[in-house]
Amino acid sequence: MAKKKTKFVCQECGYESAKWMGKCPGCQSWNTMVEEFESSAKQSSRSYVTSSATGGSKPQSIISIQSETEARISTTMLELDRVLGGGIVPGSLVLVGGDPGIGKSTLLLQLSSKLAETKQKVLYISGEESVKQTKLRSDRLGVSSADLYVLAETDISFIERAIDEVQPTLVVIDSIQTVYQEEITSAPGSVAQVRECTAAFMRIAKTKGIAIFIVGHVTKQGSIAGPKLLEHMVDSVLYFEGERHHTYRILRAVKNRFGSTNEMGIFEMKELGLEEVLNPSEIFLEERSTGAAGSIVVASMEGTRPVLVEIQALISPTSFGNPRRMATGVDHNRVSLLMAVLEKRVGLLLQNQDAYLNVAGGIRLDEPAIDLAIALCIASSFRNQITNPTDVAIGEVGLTGEIRRVSRIEQRVNEAAKLGFKRVIIPEKNLGGWTYPKGIQVIGVPSLERALEVGLGG
Repeated sequence: MAKKKTKFVCQECGYESAKWMGKCPGCQSWNTMVEEFESSAKQSSRSYVTSSATGGSKPQSIISIQSETEARISTTMLELDRVLGGGIVPGSLVLVGGDPGIGKSTLLLQLSSKLAETKQKVLYISGEESVKQTKLRSDRLGVSSADLYVLAETDISFIERAIDEVQPTLVVIDSIQTVYQEEITSAPGSVAQVRECTAAFMRIAKTKGIAIFIVGHVTKQGSIAGPKLLEHMVDSVLYFEGERHHTYRILRAVKNRFGSTNEMGIFEMKELGLEEVLNPSEIFLEERSTGAAGSIVVASMEGTRPVLVEIQALISPTSFGNPRRMATGVDHNRVSLLMAVLEKRVGLLLQNQDAYLNVAGGIRLDEPAIDLAIALCIASSFRNQITNPTDVAIGEVGLTGEIRRVSRIEQRVNEAAKLGFKRVIIPEKNLGGWTYPKGIQVIGVPSLERALEVGLGG
């Protein structure tokens, strides 16, 4: 009988080695190399990938292929539909990741209930809970539908048999780290098991046209546990974010083959489950203080949606040789750049000041249109001058102190007017070519110096 070969595989990145090492050369993680047996089922992933609806056919010219527009399946949850790009694409494989206890299972159980209420069969497979435990959670959430089927199983062969029997529109796997394939000798959750089981679900989704949602655990760094190949194999990767002790949750798409990756969905965790937040601007501004220096509102774009959030700054004299620069929700390097522009072009002596920046509400802003708001709140805190609480600032700041134009200015200003703001400071180049909404004053500024005169002195 042939001797079984062994190898050591990193459980973080999938790096393989013939001998054990304390530190993985691939991802530099310590004590992540686990011994696994090489199996003859290693070639199975290749067959899963190639045995699709077009597998084994001859190459075709792209102009000879007839395009078929298949309608997306609406989840009836507007926030989730927005993140997915307009609804669920039949035959797609979606990976949902997030911290423990953040609400991944709750979201997917509610999604299953919404689809089942529209007379579409849904199969919810739990590898972490029994059927009775899932029933208890569904009773708490008010989930009850005859078209929602529940299965507690971890063996992928039994799961595939159940899918063939039910013929569902949607399958939920909670979670991929608990599913195993019997031919593979390594434990569930290992790199080999995660890779092979995901490949099997991909084959099922593509050949049978069934949409499959997979829950993925995350590491302590916040990334999806298992090999990076897992994120490459699926069609969409969604991250469920938020603090466990706060009620608001943010759903982001970091990969989406069928839509934009800039969209964001916001939910609020309540006793009866997750509820959609259709107007997040009101949520982010509801606790804003109006009598303190170092605060201003900016209109930022999250995909196709304008969101108004408050940016706060605290500038204080440093007690150390090197002043501290801390930023939460914005790029730390961008804050240092804007402070250098303020010092060089406007004359604010900030080289001996500690700076602390924060975006209220826990949201992260990455676009350059927030530059002007950051500069205004830094100057407001440094001079201890209160900004007008009904002002909104939008604009990109250049290194020479100029205010550069930004995109989608009309949508940003309309959102500010809708929430009752009276004045908006925008780049001068954005003034023409669109209709201003009623009830709000639009002021164009060419330079950072002029913006400070308007925002802090006007």
